Amino acid sequence: MAPSPRPADHRPAHRLAVELATPYIDMVTDADLTRPTPCAGWDLAVLLTHMVGQHRGFAASVTDGDAPLTAFVPAAFSPATWRASVDALVAAFAAAELDATVIQPEMVPEVPLPVGLLVGAQMLDTVVHTWDVARSLGLDFTPPDDLADAVATVLPLIPDDDGRLAPGAPFGPALTAGVGTWDHILAWLGRDPAWSPADAAA
Repeated sequence: MAPSPRPADHRPAHRLAVELATPYIDMVTDADLTRPTPCAGWDLAVLLTHMVGQHRGFAASVTDGDAPLTAFVPAAFSPATWRASVDALVAAFAAAELDATVIQPEMVPEVPLPVGLLVGAQMLDTVVHTWDVARSLGLDFTPPDDLADAVATVLPLIPDDDGRLAPGAPFGPALTAGVGTWDHILAWLGRDPAWSPADAAA
């Protein structure tokens, strides 16, 4: 029997995603935290606390092999907590074997998942939420083509099912795909590529 293929190593792409996100995070002021975002029902504070909590939870899962749901709770945002959570996550991914399996209770409870899959999930999450933050600030963000292509390969990790209709779901039902890889990614994840803060007030 042929050995199973080694998971794709998305760690360099994940590190690039974090590097591209941080300048937008650094722009956020306290006055911005009540701004709407493309995540329905989430203002910028909720989105950022979600991201920090996810970083911490994924880092705990990968480091310890398992983590309780409490490890993923949203955490108060500040530039310092953002950087600490990012550093912990990048270090955890770097120290792990991609084919090692861990429990990630938010994705598939009690089912061991390969670290490589979790890296891909966090890469996707970071890139798309960077667009969310940028649009919330009235700015734009388009990842480099190679990063968008890497994100496109892990889109099947996010099924278009009833879970997207749940209160607080970070991704809405898929929309009609736009033109190009990045617009397709946004549409598949329930994002209108033309969204602006004015749409939330409409």
